Amino acid sequence: MKVLHIPCLDDNYSYMIIDETTKEAAVVDPVEPHKVLRVAQENEVDLKFVLTTHHHWDHAGGNDKIKQLVPGIKIYGGSVDNVRGCTDKVENGDRVSLGVDISILSLHTPAHTKGHISYYVTDKEGEDPAVFTGDTLFIAGCGKFFEGTAEQMYQSLCVTLGSLPMPTRVYCGHEYTVKNLQFALTVEPDNAKIAQKLAWAERQRRVGLPTIPSTIQEEFESNPFMRVDLPEVQDKVGCKSPVEAMREIRQRKDNWKG
Repeated sequence: MKVLHIPCLDDNYSYMIIDETTKEAAVVDPVEPHKVLRVAQENEVDLKFVLTTHHHWDHAGGNDKIKQLVPGIKIYGGSVDNVRGCTDKVENGDRVSLGVDISILSLHTPAHTKGHISYYVTDKEGEDPAVFTGDTLFIAGCGKFFEGTAEQMYQSLCVTLGSLPMPTRVYCGHEYTVKNLQFALTVEPDNAKIAQKLAWAERQRRVGLPTIPSTIQEEFESNPFMRVDLPEVQDKVGCKSPVEAMREIRQRKDNWKG
């Protein structure tokens, strides 16, 4: 399984997932279809379907166009998310296969939008798993709770995504990592993992490289929103429960002027 980054708009990423045995491919959130098709041609792959994480225009806004450009392409999207151009609605636990080797599991991860789907992707051996988290889980951050609650985001991040294997690579929808880590340091100023990752992320961005992917393990080490189960993090923000800490940290992030 091969994953290609496709930078779009100002700070979005689309991703191409390629089954190397059959040269069949899927694309996550193809907001700029012409860029996606150019990458498909360069890699000589057959684009089979689209995986849409959620209905916001900067993720689903290219779906209608890619349907025109690739006749017969399937567009997957969350069953309650009203995704533009959707041909095949998915719910939590639904599976889709790509080529002969790749299995894609739909995970309902609401809060940013009510029908947000993250896609957990494994090859035949189950090795090198990846998850495409849209705007639910960012590197060292999470999406705003536009259509949901702190309880839902806690469930989405710490239970649903947090139960994936620790080495799972995390591919999110935006390049927000540097700002997220700067904020994370305001929550945990003594967390060396955050400081180290921030220095690395700043180096990556200076030379125009992505900070993605991360891993689930790294997120448990440096993402304040995935560390809310820890008593020391709850204490830092004056809270007594994980959900309360999730709500408090999100409010602080929303008001942060970093």
